[in-house]
Amino acid sequence: MDNTQGKWPDHVGILALEIVVPSTYVNQTDLELHDGVSKGKYTIGLGQERMAFCSDREDVVSLCLTAVSLLMHRTKTSYSNIGRLEVGTETPVDKSKSIKSMLMRLFDNCNNVEGVDSTNACYGGTAALFNSIAWLESSAWDGRLALVVAADVATYARGGARPTGGAGAVAMLLGPNAPLVLDRELRASHMADTYDFYKGDMGTNYPTVDGKVSIRCYFEALYNCYYLYRKRFLKKFADTDNTNTPNNTSPKSVLQHFDAIVFHSPYGKLVRKAFTWLTLHDVQLDAKCYEDESDLLKYVNSDISVNMLSELGVIKDTDKLFKKLTAPTQKLPKNIGNMYTASIFGGLISYLLSKPINEMAGKRIAMFSFGSGMCSSFYSITIRPGEKLETLIDLLQHVPVMLENRQSTSTVEFENTLTNRELAYNKAPFEPTSNVDNLFPDSWYLTHIDSTFKRYYAQKK
Repeated sequence: MDNTQGKWPDHVGILALEIVVPSTYVNQTDLELHDGVSKGKYTIGLGQERMAFCSDREDVVSLCLTAVSLLMHRTKTSYSNIGRLEVGTETPVDKSKSIKSMLMRLFDNCNNVEGVDSTNACYGGTAALFNSIAWLESSAWDGRLALVVAADVATYARGGARPTGGAGAVAMLLGPNAPLVLDRELRASHMADTYDFYKGDMGTNYPTVDGKVSIRCYFEALYNCYYLYRKRFLKKFADTDNTNTPNNTSPKSVLQHFDAIVFHSPYGKLVRKAFTWLTLHDVQLDAKCYEDESDLLKYVNSDISVNMLSELGVIKDTDKLFKKLTAPTQKLPKNIGNMYTASIFGGLISYLLSKPINEMAGKRIAMFSFGSGMCSSFYSITIRPGEKLETLIDLLQHVPVMLENRQSTSTVEFENTLTNRELAYNKAPFEPTSNVDNLFPDSWYLTHIDSTFKRYYAQKK
């Protein structure tokens, strides 16, 4: 398992995943009542059901520590077999010291580990994934595995954005001969300088958000990324046949080759609109491939705008495809909320848990990652059959149980917790007051912050 022969390792991708969320959540229906908004504003208008949130015992570091330690334990992987560790986050706790360096306490003198943190809003986890895949396929690879962690605590000031918060971490073990293979040569990105969402005010952990601009940036990035991905896809398979498909069946558009489409998910309603946006543009790019879809063909010559995505008829026309391709990816995002960098991987895990394993082999998954500011990419994953896929899926079977074992809290407790976090922000020394007993077993947690802002953690046994 090395690159001494001067060739790429085969089937580089994801060997295993672990997801960690706080043990507490608030129901969106309860928040609607508490905030005095119309019934369904958060559950239907945003498409969310539950929102995870952290006590003052938890932060992005504790979530990462828990995710890594659980993944390594469940996969029985030695820390000495990790050659690269990279963290994607937009909620760091230190402007200099990386979260990656804080995770090194787990490595017990196995210090020869490359990688640091990647930061750009919700995109950092994808950047960490790409960087680690590149390391595995490079001359620097020494035969060991890579570890990527995407983690964030998403909180907002009181107001309309607060229900779009969330918290969680996803850790991924990467290596060759993986069951989830990142398709080589099939990736496209769109980057631009925007101020749709940013955190320039160092005195608060809350972002400055221009919601309308952010939505426009999201759709602009989605179209440009897919358009470029499509060109690469057609170029790669141009010599296979001339019907826009890698096999000699009926003609398909590039989008129709996917068995699932995972979107970065700030909230469910945006994902629903994004799916329609992407589908209608694909109809215009490859109308001949939609000859059996009369509801969609009528949009061939339409001027597709963000505003038209609010029309119920337009959304309804893509319902059948949405239920097949993207609805299965929404289970975790709807029940956890926005995990920022980890959200897209929560969608991937949702899909992997949505079907029997015998229906997974050979499936191709589209992934759209977006981070405000802005950075975005469209890439794809192919699922390989075999024992490693079975192991990967088996290791995720605890996730639905974990979600149901969380504690539902009152809206008053939720608001008090966020208020306490506000008061504690950038405070030193600091002693958390939340009860450790409420945490999941084996969770890492913050014990205190000393007068010099050093942070101390312990693991619940």
